[in-house]
Amino acid sequence: MTEAELNKLAKQALDCAFRVHKALGPGLRESAYKACLAIELRKLGLFVEIEPPCPLVYEGEMVSDVGYRMDLLVERELVLEIKAVEALHPIHQAQLLSYLRLADKRLGLLINFNVTMLRDGIKRVVNRL
Repeated sequence: MTEAELNKLAKQALDCAFRVHKALGPGLRESAYKACLAIELRKLGLFVEIEPPCPLVYEGEMVSDVGYRMDLLVERELVLEIKAVEALHPIHQAQLLSYLRLADKRLGLLINFNVTMLRDGIKRVVNRL
């Protein structure tokens, strides 16, 4: 996927996130936002995986039973990490960057729905492959 296509996909995901936030507002659990965001993305005809496994390979060997899962993976390219927390912290960005590295993906969006204005809860995270 080209950078332009990935950016277009990110914009579509953000537009969907804004619709969900407008409809639900802050104060719900992460799982509610994740499910509703998946519905909005699928309405656009996008392929969405909910909580796909994030493989951990160490020294060339697959490590099993660690249970890492991305929140949403859109079109097998864009990782969405959904939060419903009081504030985003650097550890949240580090988590998303780790998922990007483990899954060999370039772009992720960290979206915290527990804010009055959704734009204040969005962080774009890029993995420099």
